[in-house]
Amino acid sequence: MKTENNNLIPDLLQQKRTAQERLLTLYGQMVFRLVARIVERREDAEEVYQDVFIKAFRNIGTYDGNQASLATWLGRIAYNEALNFVRMKRPTLVYLDDHDMDLEEMEDEAYTPDNERTIECMEQALQHLPPHEQSLLTMFYFDHLSLKEIAYITSSIPSTVASQLSRIRNKLYRIMQKR
Repeated sequence: MKTENNNLIPDLLQQKRTAQERLLTLYGQMVFRLVARIVERREDAEEVYQDVFIKAFRNIGTYDGNQASLATWLGRIAYNEALNFVRMKRPTLVYLDDHDMDLEEMEDEAYTPDNERTIECMEQALQHLPPHEQSLLTMFYFDHLSLKEIAYITSSIPSTVASQLSRIRNKLYRIMQKR
């Protein structure tokens, strides 16, 4: 893919339509999945998706292949555009108070991933998290991005992402306990 990107970037810089279509083909689904996890309504997600690629086409000159892969760079644009959209459209959510959970409590047999009721409860609990927290969980657990990649996308550092994921998991667990 890196060789293909090396050929793609110069053509994108020249605003060649075939290169733009290739970028959409290669990364369109990934970008839409990321946006759709943050933006609830499909119509809004489609609008943000378009904005992501317009921004990418306009700013391809700022892409630095030494800093991140093209997919990660697009993911960063998608993440920021989706969060900006949600912030403009959505009221502020109230956060639950944070306290540390005992690891043994979190590993309680009633909350193993094999338990269908737990999975259903977890999916419902995810809906109570702010978009930023939902997206961190999905990037890490569903998209299998590394802490470094998530840090780049979110303009953070890996240790901060790790701490945020830990707090979000604890919050998710508490939400599930209350259900």
